[in-house]
Amino acid sequence: QVQLVESGGGLVQAGGSLRLSCVASGRAWDSYIMGWFRQAPGLGQELVASISWYRGATYYAHFAKGRFTISRDNAKNTLFLQMNSLKPEDTAIYTCAARPIRSLGYSLEGSDGYNYWGQGTQVTVSS
Repeated sequence: QVQLVESGGGLVQAGGSLRLSCVASGRAWDSYIMGWFRQAPGLGQELVASISWYRGATYYAHFAKGRFTISRDNAKNTLFLQMNSLKPEDTAIYTCAARPIRSLGYSLEGSDGYNYWGQGTQVTVSS
């Protein structure tokens, strides 16, 4: 059974930090790209950051650069998103997802192809 389970969300004041975790189980993830998405009420889902599980190459959305860090612990099958200098605009449900690599020329920037999803964890940033 493939499962992605997030944790670490909560309420934090602007300027604070949170560290999200996602435990991915059910298969070997070396051939996957892992991503963090977020969705605010009334808005669409957007890619925050992504990482290739095996090589560790990373991608960040513009709003996340310099503030967020995506990483993973391969031995523990855990994906992380360290979020610093949080802003009220970061308030959203954050969800981890997995996307299979289908070619050597894959891109980390795309939002398509993620076929495994967690349930999400709420992040609320107060002003």
